[in-house]
Amino acid sequence: MKSVDDIHPGDLMDEYAPYAEEVVTPPAPFWKRFVDTFFSPGVMTESVAAHPKWLVPLVLGAVLIALQTALIPVEIFEATFRETMMQQGREMPEDFSMGGNMMRISGLVGGVIFWFVFTFIMAGVVTVVFTFLLGDEGRYKQHLAMLSHAWLIPAVIGLCLVPLRIAQENPQLNLSLGNFFYFLEPGYLKGVLTFLDLTQMWAYAVVAQGVHTIDPRRSFGSALAILLSMMFLMALVFGRFIPVQ
Repeated sequence: MKSVDDIHPGDLMDEYAPYAEEVVTPPAPFWKRFVDTFFSPGVMTESVAAHPKWLVPLVLGAVLIALQTALIPVEIFEATFRETMMQQGREMPEDFSMGGNMMRISGLVGGVIFWFVFTFIMAGVVTVVFTFLLGDEGRYKQHLAMLSHAWLIPAVIGLCLVPLRIAQENPQLNLSLGNFFYFLEPGYLKGVLTFLDLTQMWAYAVVAQGVHTIDPRRSFGSALAILLSMMFLMALVFGRFIPVQ
């Protein structure tokens, strides 16, 4: 048995180390997570993985989506509808005086609803693929928080594109692969390329970083390849329904 003089402080630290409380880093404030999403996604994903807060970024994204539609003049919606009717060989309804406002309101409400529904569903898909099928660590709430932050990228850039959409009189204008193939005739292939939005690819890269942060065994490259493959599959399915000009 050791005497008091023989006991070294380090021995006590080693003996009681398993009982030491783990130091918990407090969650980063939202403004910092917002900035880090664009400029330091690794820092953001570290914070969100430990503290999966999703409500504020999700609501902010919905507000930004609503603003994108609300700032487009009614006349542009009317012109878009008129051009669509002409392409289909149909005539404009005589009572279309309020049609532009109806299109803007329906687009605003529909866009916000789709924002919430798609984010919740996509978080479930990511959880099923990575956690249940591939055996990675990660909970639904963590993936939901990652997506809620990552989707702020297309939401913010989409708001910045509003002046260009007004100038081009195209409410659906986005930064997609379709912009590089402007010479293609409207059709399925053009719809698929238009679906492949570059800002969404950026967002998926941030989500891939989040998947890697949650479970370091999953490399960033493999996570990104899986997510982009899912995006390409969705483009093949829904590209037929994308309005192109």
